[in-house]
Amino acid sequence: MPVVALHHYTIRCTADEVGSLVDFYTRVLGLVVGARPELPMAGAWLYAEDEPIVHLYANAGSEDLPPEPSTGPLDHIAFRSADLNAMRAHLRSQCVPFFEAPVPGCPLHQVFLHDPKGLKIELTFSLENESPGSV
Repeated sequence: MPVVALHHYTIRCTADEVGSLVDFYTRVLGLVVGARPELPMAGAWLYAEDEPIVHLYANAGSEDLPPEPSTGPLDHIAFRSADLNAMRAHLRSQCVPFFEAPVPGCPLHQVFLHDPKGLKIELTFSLENESPGSV
């Protein structure tokens, strides 16, 4: 019974932060707001194709809930991505700071940026699927 894929990750936020997070993940990363169950707290589910991969859950700071423990050493979340040159141009047009990190000895190229809450996002591009001259 192996793990076969990442299903989703959830970002705890306040109700006031939901809008800026939805804006970032839709405008910058191209995710789409989709169906979400009727949960007790505000939020949104953001989809890539037919999968809800980012969940926003506005329970941060709620007086009705006990404080959540820190997620500790989580460093970043990575998305498999395509069209490195188009993504560079898109990030620049959106004035989103990013830095790049080719993976030595491996046909992967990483682009790192941060969401409005400071979560580090990695976009991973397989150079085998990119046009020549992408790097």
